[in-house]
Amino acid sequence: MFGRNSTSDITVGGDSVVFVPAYGPPFVSDLEGGRRYATIVDFENFVKLTQLSPWMHHSGGTICEPVDLPVNKRHLDMVYAHLRYSTKPFMGSVTSVERAEDSLQMARICYGTDYLDNHCVIQGNINVNSPLVFDRVMVDSLKAYARANQGCVISPFILGGAMGPVTQPALVAQALAEAMVGIALTQLIRSGSPMVLGVFLTTMNLRTGAPTFGTPEANLATYAIGQLARRLNLPLRAGGHLTSSKVLDAQAAQESGDTMLVGLQAGANFVLQAAGWLEGGLVIGYEKFVFDLDRCGSHSRMLTGLLVDDNTLAADAFREAGAGTNFLGVRHTMANFETANYQSDLADDTSFEQWSADGSLDSAHRANLRWKEMLANYHPPPFEQDVDEELRDFMDSKKASDEDRWY
Repeated sequence: MFGRNSTSDITVGGDSVVFVPAYGPPFVSDLEGGRRYATIVDFENFVKLTQLSPWMHHSGGTICEPVDLPVNKRHLDMVYAHLRYSTKPFMGSVTSVERAEDSLQMARICYGTDYLDNHCVIQGNINVNSPLVFDRVMVDSLKAYARANQGCVISPFILGGAMGPVTQPALVAQALAEAMVGIALTQLIRSGSPMVLGVFLTTMNLRTGAPTFGTPEANLATYAIGQLARRLNLPLRAGGHLTSSKVLDAQAAQESGDTMLVGLQAGANFVLQAAGWLEGGLVIGYEKFVFDLDRCGSHSRMLTGLLVDDNTLAADAFREAGAGTNFLGVRHTMANFETANYQSDLADDTSFEQWSADGSLDSAHRANLRWKEMLANYHPPPFEQDVDEELRDFMDSKKASDEDRWY
């Protein structure tokens, strides 16, 4: 996938891993404002935070649902935000074929029609209406993206016991069948159009009906899907920092950590919901978002593996330090101390006294300061004025052609 500059280009598949922010929450939350309906300002804020982070490789799609805008027009403002405030690849609308076509046309305005025909810059997130149904809206949007040689993430979203059987082997079989039908359809529309096997499987509390995340059964199913994706040589969507918790707490850390790590171990290439997810996907949290960014940075470092060369074997450091002496002052340590270890933006490893003197802040409050600092330091990337004007004219024309609809 190609961004607005070469530094934002990404590869989806093979050994690469792409982290993508949350998708779809109608609510946002932060420590001061609490839980509330999302607005277009919130949407723009999360696009900016994503652009600022080296650990988010993709601008996402409906990072949150801006409910202050009409349902039939808000996709225009969302796509514009991705194009204007980010340089990274992104997802367009799939809630109707007209909105999918609008998203594609805005991408053409920005990138050029000929360029778009040969370069993937935008995707649709196509959900299956499990069990075993693709509805007309999803099929029409799928066809629109495939015709344009743009990408789709074909995503069965199955809760065991609700949209599929309660046992995981049956869910794996169902999800594979649903995803493969969607991918096959895209290739009938345009052979070679780029697709991702986007399975999303999890469990539910069979007493309450609530979705659950990070459970051992769901994790085992993810491993199985990973094996199947490798057998088919398809890019895989899996993982994400998923949780049922309503706030950034120990439950959120445990469930998010488990689902993310299992997805990476299963071989996920495209990790949607990598930052911000709370309350089973109903909420995107500002503090959770930057907390997850920090974890994505840590995972990115781990995924690079061990580099073994003369520098990392550090023979000179052993000679300089000698026996029974620490390595803090040797030349090798001084040359490598900035890059030897991943440096967390949010973890506190100071003494109790220093932590107390700094205000005794927990993770959530440190994250609160961090996202505000990031937004205060955000500067939009360069954008050609004539492209901006053409995009705005297109949006104005589309908005004027239909009355506002709020449902």
